[in-house]
Amino acid sequence: MRIDKWLWAARFYKTRSLAAQAIAAGHVKLDGHTVKAARDLHFGDRLEIAIGGVTWTVVVRGLNEQRRPASEAQQLYEETVESSARRAALREARQLAPVPGSELRGRPTKKARRQIRGFNEGL
Repeated sequence: MRIDKWLWAARFYKTRSLAAQAIAAGHVKLDGHTVKAARDLHFGDRLEIAIGGVTWTVVVRGLNEQRRPASEAQQLYEETVESSARRAALREARQLAPVPGSELRGRPTKKARRQIRGFNEGL
């Protein structure tokens, strides 16, 4: 089975074209080596998948030609213990120290615009 199709069926990417783009960009590695989207995937292969700053390390446990519900898609792979611990540590670090400005949504209010303008004019 093609790697891009498996990534789509396992619900790591929303479309096959997004999976193929990630593979072409080098975000997906098979046993530590970059591959092409058409490369065949087999049981027991180890994949490293980088999605948005988070790296998943999974072992292929099943192949499915069709995209199934998430509960079934999770049975296609087994995440390594190191990978799940690394993702948990990243999640905890994000909660303890959020990115500055992450709570800001949309356009600034009239009051905030005046504060920004006053700050910029004061320089």
